[in-house]
Amino acid sequence: MKAEEFDAKFDNDEDITEFLDLSQARRPGYEQKRINIDFPMWMIEALEHEAKRLGVTPDSIIKLWLAERLDKKVISG
Repeated sequence: MKAEEFDAKFDNDEDITEFLDLSQARRPGYEQKRINIDFPMWMIEALEHEAKRLGVTPDSIIKLWLAERLDKKVISG
């Protein structure tokens, strides 16, 4: 497929995923890096309770809450 055809499909909101190699896709700025944090037991228990209530993992809640807090800092900062 020529680039012009690909661009036309994209511009027409057609599904172009079959033409992409998503195994090589990257999201700049969203690379992962592992860190270790020690939390008091009461925090872990509260996180696990909230995660169970929402049906998600404690990791997801931590990431979401941190992202919300950091967004506010960046915007007001």
